[in-house]
Amino acid sequence: MAWSLLHAAWMHYLLAILNAHDWTMRYVTTFSTEIFSLLNSIIYFHKAVQELQRAHEALSFAAFLYAIIGAIGTMAVAIFLSTAESWKPLFHRYVRMGLREYAAAIGIIIFIGMPHVGELAGLDRQNLQVSSHAFRPSDPDRSVFFVKFWYLPVTWIFAAILPGFIITILFFFDHEISSIICTIDRYGTRKPAGFAWDIVLLGTTTALCGILGIPPANGLLPQAPLHSESLLHTEKEDVHVTISGEEKTGVCEVQRVYEQRWSAFLHAGAILVFVSPPLQLVLGLTPTSVLAGLFMFMGEQSLAVNPILYRFFYLLTPPSELPDLPETVKSYVGIHVYTLVQIAATIVIFIVTLTKGAPAFPVIIIALVPIRLLVINRLLHRETLRYVDAWACRAGRPEDNGEDGGSPSLGDTMELS
Repeated sequence: MAWSLLHAAWMHYLLAILNAHDWTMRYVTTFSTEIFSLLNSIIYFHKAVQELQRAHEALSFAAFLYAIIGAIGTMAVAIFLSTAESWKPLFHRYVRMGLREYAAAIGIIIFIGMPHVGELAGLDRQNLQVSSHAFRPSDPDRSVFFVKFWYLPVTWIFAAILPGFIITILFFFDHEISSIICTIDRYGTRKPAGFAWDIVLLGTTTALCGILGIPPANGLLPQAPLHSESLLHTEKEDVHVTISGEEKTGVCEVQRVYEQRWSAFLHAGAILVFVSPPLQLVLGLTPTSVLAGLFMFMGEQSLAVNPILYRFFYLLTPPSELPDLPETVKSYVGIHVYTLVQIAATIVIFIVTLTKGAPAFPVIIIALVPIRLLVINRLLHRETLRYVDAWACRAGRPEDNGEDGGSPSLGDTMELS
């Protein structure tokens, strides 16, 4: 594993030097990013179910029932507190802001302490596994922290290039799409993105993980909409409009995120502190059911801002109750077909992640880009695609160029009928 991650590291550096973001993400649209976001939401919920399955195997029936309560409770408290900003005029603005931004942490702390109260203290429970007080590798077979990777035969060193390449594809696309999702227009970011530097940092941490003999630390998502949502705030901006030839200035409220580095720096510092003894033992107090609740909360938060969810609701809405469409979009039929294609693609990719072919799922996600640009545009009307899709990393839409939507297709026929 060490050499696979070391190879992945220099491949990350190469991608950063070649500024791969500009020529790989240029043609990515929200069609792909929305599918990727939905996939991550499903994976979060699936991880929560897996944690509860393990609890069912290890705990008594009564303790397992409480584990379910703890998981749902952690999620419910976090979701409830995440709406604190709408409680106005209850509490001071900064109190509401603190409750919203630390909703997950508060929910976790509450349900870490809950099993120690009253008769619940008598139930068996399954907590996160941590190492002992000593500052040493958790694996009893290892006496040093680093892996002696230089003893591997040269043949195997070169053979490790292939898994390193797969890891690089996974990490690069994972990071790029995640970063795009977290900097979409709704978050009002102004500072330019540092994709190349992010990839350099990711390559460095990947190499360190290989040397230390631990799984690469990219995680499910290097960034998540949950982070951007917690930094959202309302600003007042001057707007200039021209009415009857006269220019007037007004004030409007817009939502933007606080673009700063302190949150990420403090979070990383806290992680470093708590994986070191003796504070690592504090993590050992966390029931795995609480971890399952955190997964469900993160899945819900990601799903709640995904346009696929809202378009799915349109499928269940009577036609008479649907919002009005622009004049250029003839009906909701094309929008429904577009949404169903996204959902079907997500399900297929998720099923692949459950098989032995899971490492190849980034390739499927990459394949969504040409599928959208070469296939979907022949199935649906141009104006429908202009309405539901756009470039992910630049202004405009794929259908902005050209005058017509191509030859009549199945989507055109269905929409015009």
